[in-house]
Amino acid sequence: MSLRLNSDESLFVIVDIQQKLAPVMWDGEGAIEINYKLLQAVAKLRIPYLVSEQYPQGIGHTLEVLSPLIDPSRVIEKLSFSCILEPRFVEVLERTNRKQVVVSGMETHVCVLQTVLDMIDMGYQVFVVADGVASRTTENKMLGLERMRQAGAQIVSSEMVLFEWLQRAGTNDFKAILPLIK
Repeated sequence: MSLRLNSDESLFVIVDIQQKLAPVMWDGEGAIEINYKLLQAVAKLRIPYLVSEQYPQGIGHTLEVLSPLIDPSRVIEKLSFSCILEPRFVEVLERTNRKQVVVSGMETHVCVLQTVLDMIDMGYQVFVVADGVASRTTENKMLGLERMRQAGAQIVSSEMVLFEWLQRAGTNDFKAILPLIK
């Protein structure tokens, strides 16, 4: 198991960035912007992704700003806080044959946390994008990140993810991703 991310082994997961949840997040706009960039990057780098929606009938669907970048077939509805308790999510996750999972979304200390803990239990190497997650309070975000770190998740920034996926400068992929970093 490599300690560095590899684009050929990675899967990107966005947890619950939804219409009625996102507006009440502390620094939610920042997290939304990071997820927008990461969705653009996975499209350019051909990295598979999944998006969860917690009870969309009540909380709404994924934010409209992100929707144009998301294939509806990659969106999985759930009622459980952990994505892993949704059988369809696990089925699609396992079909990717990817063992590195990059996770972002809302809320850090609830659905993101429970999903990450369950993924670690399943043997996945999990990387949590600190600038791509949000909670209603900064304290809950920090506690969620710390608990995930203690459980074995690697806490990373979006730039760490992008540069590790790229591995080197001067390539076509680097040129395609560079505007997202600047």
